[in-house]
Amino acid sequence: MTVNDRVSTDNQLARLLQIGIVLEEVVEVRAARHYETLSADERDADVEELLDEAREESADHRRRLEALIDQLDAEAVPLEEIQRLVEARYAQTGPEGFDGILYDQLHGEETAYKFYDDLIEAIEASDTDYALDREELLATLKAIREEEADGVEEVTKFMERRA
Repeated sequence: MTVNDRVSTDNQLARLLQIGIVLEEVVEVRAARHYETLSADERDADVEELLDEAREESADHRRRLEALIDQLDAEAVPLEEIQRLVEARYAQTGPEGFDGILYDQLHGEETAYKFYDDLIEAIEASDTDYALDREELLATLKAIREEEADGVEEVTKFMERRA
């Protein structure tokens, strides 16, 4: 299932929200791992703060998505299946595929932003009544999308200052 499919049941919506959770976990884990891989010369307070903020924001997004899923009348999907979907569609490049941790961080923020943008569009195009409040769902997803957009902008400006 992808965001391009219709979101016409609570189960489909739950699965897509689970994909969002996995994307947030990927950003969270990579941000934590990145700082640990830096040499002592590369570490500084600005990079640490940027990665800390990314981890905290992703953890918050994950909790908000989990709260939405809890309101749905949906069957749980095995985590392994969701991880395969994320790898196939959204996480095809690992951290080693980037020149640096900032590019990887930017890629993670952009991927999450695009995912939420597609999900919001698919929900708005659907006339399905979900088990949760549609306005609350869209408001939460739009807020998360905007925070991802802010993250993209923050990482981009950070990279420009360091160039």
